[in-house]
This record gives sequence, C-alpha cells and structure tokens, in this order.
Amino acid sequence: MILITGATGFIGRQLVYRLVAQGEHPRCLVRNIQQASAILPADKVELVQGATTRAVSLGAAVDGVDTIVHAAFMTADRKQSADNHYEATNVGGTANLLLAAKAASVKRVIEISGLGTKPDRPGSYMQGRYLAEEMLVDSGLDWTIIRPSVLFGKGAPFITGLVNLLQTSPVVPLIGGGKILFQPIYVEDVVTVIMQVLAEPERTNKQIYTIGGPDYYSFRQIFDVLLQATHKRRPRLYAPLPLVHIGAAVMEAVLPKPPLTKAAMALFSFDNITDLNSVERDFGFKPQSLKTYLEKQGV
Repeated sequence: MILITGATGFIGRQLVYRLVAQGEHPRCLVRNIQQASAILPADKVELVQGATTRAVSLGAAVDGVDTIVHAAFMTADRKQSADNHYEATNVGGTANLLLAAKAASVKRVIEISGLGTKPDRPGSYMQGRYLAEEMLVDSGLDWTIIRPSVLFGKGAPFITGLVNLLQTSPVVPLIGGGKILFQPIYVEDVVTVIMQVLAEPERTNKQIYTIGGPDYYSFRQIFDVLLQATHKRRPRLYAPLPLVHIGAAVMEAVLPKPPLTKAAMALFSFDNITDLNSVERDFGFKPQSLKTYLEKQGV
C-alpha cells in the first residue's frame, strides 16, 4: 500500500494518475474528499480525509501502509495565511507524519523536496524545507529525498506565474538583472523518477537525488522563450533585488494571490541548477526540455 500526501498538488496528482495507469490503488490523504474526487480518479484510489497538520487524522491514513510519498508541502509561490503557514505545514506536518509512520510500522518515506534546499535563518521558508529533510534522515525509517528544480508542465506554478506576469505587465522585470540560472524540469519526468524510486527501494535507499532538466536558462532566457511561445513583445526592465523584495512584501500585503512572494525570492539568491546529466545518470533517461515542450504544447 502506497500513501500519497499532497495528492491533489501539482506533482501529487500526476503521480496518482501514473500509479493508477500501472494498476496500483494508492491511498491519498486529502483535506476535502469532495473536491479531491473532482481532481483525482476517485473510483480507482482510496481517499482518506485529513492533513499532515492534524496529527489525529493520520492514524487511519498510515494504517497498513508500506511506503509514503510525502508531497504535502506549502510551496514558496503561495502566500501564508492564518490557516496555511510554511512552518506549520512543512515542519510540523512532516513531524506529525513521521511519528504516525513509525507508530504504524511504515517501512519507507519518499520526500519531494526542492533543489537548493539548505539551512537558512530560523522561521524562513528554506529553513523549513531543510528541517523537513533532516527529520526524515534522522527518523530511523528507510528514506529517499528527491530535489527537483523548478517545474514546467500544464499548470506549473513557476511558469504560470511568469506567463500571467507577461500578460498583465507592460514590461519584463529582470530580477537581479536576469542572470540567475534555472534548470526547469518537466513534471512528468519528475514522476518517472519517483516511479523508479518506488520500484527500486534497495538501490535508492538513503539517497538524495537532485534533478533538473537538460538545459540551463538564465531568468532572462526563460522570459525570452515564454515571449516567443506567447507571441508577445515586452521591453525588459532591470529590477534590483532590494526593490523586488519590497515589491513582493507589498503584493503579499494587498493581494490574495500575489504573483511573487517573499519566500519565492529565495530562488533568486543562488543558481537553481545541478548536473545537466543528473536524470540520465541516475535514472537512465533524458528529460524533456522546456523549449521543446513549449514548441509542442504551448504555455
């Protein structure tokens, strides 16, 4: 039995459909069964209502489970609120899940983290993701951690946010000069990696896999390929990081779904890249490129 947390999220839902297509009947931890039924193939999965932030709901979710794919993280593109907080979800939720997993004799947890996860200041988004990894490593369970770069694919938050910006802004804001590098990876390729990790528990046990697509793009180049794909023209404007930080804080204060959050600014503090052959080396296939995807599928 496989339990998927974050089953209605961007990676989670793709994983659910892939597992079902291969004849699996995964269990999915969801906050709202009715809403989840509209997103997931409800007749081919087991939906369990609960949340990692509600420890009391996890007993039924982990009962009889061998492996957990933990993808229930609040990502940096989302604004915090009273009901959704990085610390409560990413740190507290992971702690609750691991305690429940050990109590139920779960054998293995696969955690979907993010490229560049590292220690940071207390209470920050990045520190929370780092602590979630550390708790799993120290849990005594078998574990694998997957750290993908920024994702693309239908509905991908990173690309969707940039496209929305192109559609509403008269200029292209080159944050920090647009020089920071990214290595976008197709969500279906990330799911293929997860499927291989599920299928090879011995080879992938106690391993951290940092994965990215087949090409590096500067932030400026990502805007260039999106402009080409949307057939738009926009003047480029240099946006100094301190000014963008202020802008992100203002947008968080006044907009329910800001196009840029303070937490997402962490992505612009380092190059979001790993080895270009990371997926091919560890999993035997070459991931799709962003440019090829956009030429075939559009935005």
